[in-house]
Amino acid sequence: MTEFATILSILGVFLLGAMSPGPSFVVVSRIAVAGERTDGLAAAIGMGIGGFIFATIAVAGLTALLVQVAWLDIFLRIAGGAYLLWIGIKIWRGAHEPIEIAGDKSARAGSFWRALRRSLLVQLANPKTAIFYASMFAAMLPASPPLWMLLVLPPLLFLNEFVWYAVVAFAFSASRPRSAYLSTKHWIDRAAGAVVGALGLKLMWEGMAAARRGFSG
Repeated sequence: MTEFATILSILGVFLLGAMSPGPSFVVVSRIAVAGERTDGLAAAIGMGIGGFIFATIAVAGLTALLVQVAWLDIFLRIAGGAYLLWIGIKIWRGAHEPIEIAGDKSARAGSFWRALRRSLLVQLANPKTAIFYASMFAAMLPASPPLWMLLVLPPLLFLNEFVWYAVVAFAFSASRPRSAYLSTKHWIDRAAGAVVGALGLKLMWEGMAAARRGFSG
């Protein structure tokens, strides 16, 4: 396989990974449908930055620490799960709160950066994503990849994540999905909060189970 074909294959695999339902999709779609289109794009940028960070870590080989240093992997699982659980509880508790679809830009000052920060933290909260990046790089990169390939992959994977979540943001910020969300906000928020919270609990449970195995061993 040529180096160009290898890069395309890697981008395709990671695009499929981004498209699979998870907390990132829930958060970006909710930000887009509840706010302005620029908020959704900010969330997409946050997801792209997360992808860039994970790709850079994988290229540097630092993700091997999560495999070699058991306590670090356990800590990240529990901390990341706790953050996702907190996000899920916030979404659930805010299900009854009305949303102001804003024309007043001053009232929404800073919303772009809040959306970017929130999506980036959700992306970074799951150490399984780092493991996925590292394992895919190990499986798909040639044994001795050229330096230029290692340098271009992180920005390309930023674009990969950003483009997909920008599509999600544009789709969910359109008038029809927005109206559907507002008319059923209570139930959608409860479902979204339950999904994100359940993923957080699962991650915490896995971390605590790994800790118990470590102590018993």
